[in-house]
Amino acid sequence: MTAPVFLVEEDALTGVFPGTVFPLDGPEGRHAVSVRRLRVGEEIVLTDGQGNGVHGTVAAVEGKDHLDVAVTSVRSEPEPQPRITVVQALPKGDRGELAVETMTETGVDAVVPWAASRCVTQWKGERGLKSLGKWRATAREAGKQSRRLRFPDVADLMTTRQVAELLAGAAFAAVLHEEGSTALATADLPQTGDIVLVVGPEGGVSPEELDAFAAAGAHPYRLGPSVLRTSTAGTAAAALLLGRTGRWA
Repeated sequence: MTAPVFLVEEDALTGVFPGTVFPLDGPEGRHAVSVRRLRVGEEIVLTDGQGNGVHGTVAAVEGKDHLDVAVTSVRSEPEPQPRITVVQALPKGDRGELAVETMTETGVDAVVPWAASRCVTQWKGERGLKSLGKWRATAREAGKQSRRLRFPDVADLMTTRQVAELLAGAAFAAVLHEEGSTALATADLPQTGDIVLVVGPEGGVSPEELDAFAAAGAHPYRLGPSVLRTSTAGTAAAALLLGRTGRWA
């Protein structure tokens, strides 16, 4: 098995090099010591979630929430090209976290929650902030589980107008739609820049939303002959694009 990944604060790895002993404590230290039960000599990876990471071995364990990592190598991953962003309409129940989890494991670079007109779920007030926090926590944990050094960004909730502005600046933009005349598998894709995919809610993307997105340069594309749930469509589409752009080569 590959070494487990633990998250450290942004910029915490600045100045770290092979031979350094890095202390891991707090919630991540507790998870490493008390949950994963790592012992001296076992391999471990630390990352800031922004593409920087170190590999090392456990040099010492103290108490229930502290261990020292003897750094053996340092890595820095450049931002992948092209970047893949999925605009995810809010699904019902906990299927939003499922979508974020599987898209993170697949390799999506950013997730944008979208308040589509036909969404049954609505994020408002404290409940909305709590739901957004769950999406971000899910991305963080899925990033560690899938051994990523660069975790996906989960944006603030966007309106249809804000999504249209995002689409207008993309190198390639598409709305996943079962009635799309063009297959996503045959679309002409850029090698750099941002690819932005829109995944609608259970009730579908409204005609008004389709018009707004088309005006921004995003047209309907179909994935295949079957209709996927909103919580799985983004993952399937991202996997297709990661293969086609060579990022899975």
